[in-house]
Order: sequence, then structure tokens, then C-alpha cells
Amino acid sequence: MRDTRRFVSWIQRLSEVAMVGWLGLLLLADSAAAHSLGHAQYAVPVCGLIGIGTYLLRHRFRVQGMILLMGMSASVSVTIGILPWQGTPGFAEGGSLLLLTVGVLRWVEPLRLAALLSLLSMITLQLAVALRGHGSLATVGFGYLFFVAWVTAACIGGYLRFQRERRTETVNAVRRAERLELARELHDLVAHHITGIVVQAQAARTVAAQMPEAVVPALDAIAGAGSDALTSMRRLVGLLRAGDDASREAGTTLADLRLMVDRFSADGPGVAFDVGQGVSEDDLAPEVLTTLHRVLRESLTNVRRHAPKAGWVRAGLLREGPGVLLRVRNQRSSADPRVSRLGGGFGLVGMAERVEAVGGRFAAGAMPDGTWEVHAWFPTGDTPPAAHPGPRPT
Repeated sequence: MRDTRRFVSWIQRLSEVAMVGWLGLLLLADSAAAHSLGHAQYAVPVCGLIGIGTYLLRHRFRVQGMILLMGMSASVSVTIGILPWQGTPGFAEGGSLLLLTVGVLRWVEPLRLAALLSLLSMITLQLAVALRGHGSLATVGFGYLFFVAWVTAACIGGYLRFQRERRTETVNAVRRAERLELARELHDLVAHHITGIVVQAQAARTVAAQMPEAVVPALDAIAGAGSDALTSMRRLVGLLRAGDDASREAGTTLADLRLMVDRFSADGPGVAFDVGQGVSEDDLAPEVLTTLHRVLRESLTNVRRHAPKAGWVRAGLLREGPGVLLRVRNQRSSADPRVSRLGGGFGLVGMAERVEAVGGRFAAGAMPDGTWEVHAWFPTGDTPPAAHPGPRPT
């Protein structure tokens, strides 16, 4: 994960330097062209400098900076058009406005505001061409050039916004699917506990007349079952069960984890699976065991899918703080799409959603030593979700 973030950060810095360098070259061209403009020779370069400044500050003042740049550009254009001054469209100023248009269409909410700002930027560019050119033949050429540039910027910004919204919708769909599965499991777990409560309550009522001393242990058992049910519900509170029924196994055991690893090793790369000292399934709630099973299965499936020729795969379950940590490592290949795909896959989103729903912490990513690691930390016993540390950063 550090390698991926470092690569993305390096690409972002490189693109930032390239854009600022491009705007700097345009500013030099503006200064050379404005040298013989008389009274307006400083107006165009100053507008270009302000435009570059608004571009550099776009992350904090995206909308404000764009409004400032458009207002200043329009004021300069009107002033040059009214007064008998010579003028020229500012390329650095226009380039900054076009880059801001891309960012506004990509990030600004709501869409109506982004579209309005984009339209105003096009009007500002054409206003600069019309009022600063004084009807010369070059005005038509500059107007067409700026319009084509604006259309290109608007298309790029719109495409990036579409991709961002599509990814957001996909992530939300994955999270909803995981929550529905968790809701079904919650139904099965609570139904199991409630069934036990009902049976024991009926038995206590039957024996109350003949053996009153047997009622107290039965009531203790009922109280214990009710406490277990409430614990399961607290861990998965807020989830709504889907209307369709599904027959799913509510829980699993550590033996089931070993069996799954053995089956995976028979069909794919061999997996070394270790359970550390102090790890007992008695300390793990049923929903935690189920989530452990799902995360390990998804992790091994990803190894088979993305790194089928991995030289080794290691999985382990060990004690860490007031919980247990599932750690899955494999030797990754250079063609692993989990490394090259910026933003990560949706399978990781589903695993994170499932782990966090039971009070755990999840992290996955590429490591500097050439491996891919998955860390899933789960609480044990009655550990409150807010009190435990997450897995070590990857």
C-alpha cells in the first residue's frame, strides 16, 4: 500500500509541476506579446499571475478562486474594451481558467453549480477575446481556439466526474451487498439464541411445579442466551435484513479455516496456515468467526485470481492486543492488477465493510518487500469497538 500511495503521489506531483510549467510558458508568451500594448501591457501578465495562483490554491479555494479569476478577467476585458487601449487575450489566464473548469466539473457539488461555473468560464474567455481584440481578424481565430479548448476541458471534466460517480455507486453497491449478507447472518444468529430461550423457558415452566430448585439454573441459561443475542445484535446494529430468505451457515470454527486452506492448497499455491498461541474460538463471537472465514476465503481467492504463480502464500491468526489478527501474505507479481489499479478493487471494499461491521479494522496493500498483505483485526470477548487498536499500518 505504501508503494502504491508513493507512486500515486509521485504522479500527482509530476502532473502538478507539468501544469505549472505549462502555465509559466504561457505567461512568458503573454509578457512578450503585451510588451508593446502601452497602458495594458501589465494587465494581461498580472491576470496570468493571478490565474496561476488560483490554480495552485484550487484544492482549498476551488470555487472562490475560479469566481475571483473570472471576475478579474471580465473587469480587465471591459476596461480595455471601453478605453482606447490595445489588448490581447491572456493565454496564462485562459489556461488557468480551463484547468479550473476541469476541476470544477470533476469535484464541485451540486452538478448545477459546476455546470454554471463552467458556462461562465466559457463566457469569460469569449468576452476576453471580443473586447480585447477590437474586431481584428485574429479575434475570430482566438475565439475559435478558446472555444475548442473549453469544449475539450469540459469533456475531460465531465468524463472524470462520470468515472468518480460510477466508482462511488459501485462501492456503495458492494457495501450494501455486504450489509445484506451480514443482516442475514444476524437473523440466523439471533434466531438460534431466541429458539434456545423459548425452549428453556418452556422447560422451566414445566418443571416449576415438581422441582422448583431446577428453575434457577434454567433462568440463568435463559439470561445467558439473551445476553449472547444482545451482543450479536450490538455488533451488527443498523443493518436491515433483505426480504428474500437465504439458508446460510451462521458460524464456523478454526477447524473449518484449516479445511478451507487445505482445499485451496490442493487446487492452487500451497498455503502455510498457523494459529498462534492464545487464539481460541471460544473467545470469538459467532459473527466474528464467520467474518474470519469470509475474509480468509476472499484473500485466498484474490491470490488465485491475481497471483496464480505466487511462489508462496502464508496465512496466520495470532493474538494482538485485546483481539486477534488475521494476516495473509503472498509473493506478488509485477502484473498483479491489485498493484497497478489505482484506487483499489471492490472486493477489498467488501472485506473492509464486513470487518468493520463486527468492530474490527481492515487494511490491505502492496508492501516494500515485494509482497501483498491483508490485515484483518477482530475484537475478542466483550471488547468495545472504540477501545481496541487497528491492525498495523501496511
